[in-house]
Amino acid sequence: MHTDPRNGQIDMLRGVSILLVLFHHFSIAYPLKDTALAAALGWPAVHAIARNGNYGVTMFFVISGFLITSNALERWGRLERIRLPDFYALRAARILPTLLLMLLMVDALALAGVRIFDNRVGAPVSLWTANLAGATFWMNVLITRHGWINYPLGVLWSLSVEVVFYLLFPLAFLWLRRPSHLLALAVLAACAGPLYRYATPGEQSAYLYAYPACFDAIVIGCCAALLARRGPYPTLQRRSARAGIVALMVLLYLAWPIAQSNVLGLSAMALATALLLLGGTHPPTSKIILVLTAFGRRSYEIYLFHLLVLGLMRTAMPPALTAGDEKTGLLIAYLMLSGAVGACVARLWSDPLNQVLRRRVIRDPAFAR
Repeated sequence: MHTDPRNGQIDMLRGVSILLVLFHHFSIAYPLKDTALAAALGWPAVHAIARNGNYGVTMFFVISGFLITSNALERWGRLERIRLPDFYALRAARILPTLLLMLLMVDALALAGVRIFDNRVGAPVSLWTANLAGATFWMNVLITRHGWINYPLGVLWSLSVEVVFYLLFPLAFLWLRRPSHLLALAVLAACAGPLYRYATPGEQSAYLYAYPACFDAIVIGCCAALLARRGPYPTLQRRSARAGIVALMVLLYLAWPIAQSNVLGLSAMALATALLLLGGTHPPTSKIILVLTAFGRRSYEIYLFHLLVLGLMRTAMPPALTAGDEKTGLLIAYLMLSGAVGACVARLWSDPLNQVLRRRVIRDPAFAR
């Protein structure tokens, strides 16, 4: 099982996930009903693809749990041997440089008077409160209470979920050393997600953004990584099996809006993603796969910055004044610009700072790698 972050299988899944999120957000800003894309595929099909972009985030959660657990096992051998300072330093080195740059750019644009980057009109909290929520990882709590406060900062809800989970992740293995206790905790966390979503029907900010509504996907990814240590799984590596899993994922994605299917649908999407990861085969080489893996390699940077790109586009070309296939051209430009911005941020900012921080905080070259 290849657990290196540059595994082609994982990057391909990341690429699919980020493109689903990007398409979802673009279609909210620029409805595509009057475009050639809708005419070619049919508006119901385009609408079905656009409305459920949050499933892409669910896939991200599973991949994140899988990679964090796999890499922790490679570094420390056993999860109960995790060294807390090193674990948290590694997470901070990867997350914080890009996050702080994104916050600075949003604030600069807001202070320069670009209205879409400020908090929405009538928001009950200030821009600085939104910054604090993003920087200290409770943006999802703010959204649950007050809605989508700030256009580009809202995407930090998922980062808030991940970081809080990973603050607790090593502590669970240090405190609950018995496998039976850890298994009970994993089952509890996996069941808590659908139960919480069932208890909050119709409350989108709760069933999509709350901590207990999302932890099950990350836990499923962590369990998949533990199972991968016992692999390989030849059945899951068969092309027919993988095609069947993908077909079920596509059916779930297209058949129902996430508002109707979230109780079990999010858990089902997470389980299917985990099965694909357990298959562990590298994707075939093709132009489409190469594009997906390119987006997947920079999915974190693209995710944090894509609404800055879209916000500037909305400011320059207001959706109310854009019609027909102008939107198709904007969609292509938006995807290309988001990918280019993510690649530039990674190459010029986040990757260099990540390496510097790892070398200074963690002296062992194996950890700094």
